Amino acid sequence: MKRLIPLLLLLLLTSCARGGNDFSPNEQSFISGNGIVTIIEQANREVAPQVTGPLLGGGTFTQKKGQVLLMNVWAPWCSPCRAEAPALEELSKAHPEVQFVGVLTRDNIVAAKAFVDRFNLTYPTITDDALLADFTGQLSVNAIPTTLLIDKEGRVAARISGEITYSTLDELLKDLVKE
Repeated sequence: MKRLIPLLLLLLLTSCARGGNDFSPNEQSFISGNGIVTIIEQANREVAPQVTGPLLGGGTFTQKKGQVLLMNVWAPWCSPCRAEAPALEELSKAHPEVQFVGVLTRDNIVAAKAFVDRFNLTYPTITDDALLADFTGQLSVNAIPTTLLIDKEGRVAARISGEITYSTLDELLKDLVKE
């Protein structure tokens, strides 16, 4: 019986542990950045993967050649994503020469639609985050939210890990458009 007690205790403890890769949006199972901006000089930029995918409202998003692209990776349950959404919408209106796209990650379509409606986002959102796996080169997506800037030549030019600020992103976009 003395040998059985440790075995039962071990069984009890391991059966209570939650294993696997299950994800619940109510958990804090993400890395939140702190708004660090990483800029790559023109001569050192690498070509970004093509940004394309199914859209939240139907249809397919395709990156336009010869245009600066801002790609924002977000999730409805992410507090910094909610905080930056109004600034991103304002920036999308202030910079019509820049192509804006959101990429929904780690959540469902219903929650994403509610988020888009709540913040009156007018730029499109890609619903398949599998394209993020292709961004493993110079500047990968390393936090939620992450904003990647792709220059007119289709090269990754900058990354903001964490919540953006209007003024910082406004300056970065102006500089990229001038290139």
